[in-house]
Amino acid sequence: MVRTITIVYPEGDTREIEHDLRVNQLVDLNGNPLPLPLPAVRMIVYRVWKVSTQTTGRHEENVFYHLELVTRPELESAAARGE
Repeated sequence: MVRTITIVYPEGDTREIEHDLRVNQLVDLNGNPLPLPLPAVRMIVYRVWKVSTQTTGRHEENVFYHLELVTRPELESAAARGE
């Protein structure tokens, strides 16, 4: 089975990635997971808020990770708590 993994930005743009993510995971612009605590709060960070799967035919599965932009107060809070 061919599996395609895609991140969906809040504006609707998409990008294929090569790894799975988890709901509530913080990622950078490229969909790479970020280690906590964050090195700085002055960065663009997204949170995975929804995962959807679509099967097309017998041999193809598309996984979509929907992202939301994390606000600065949320970043500061997450960095301080290490979440």
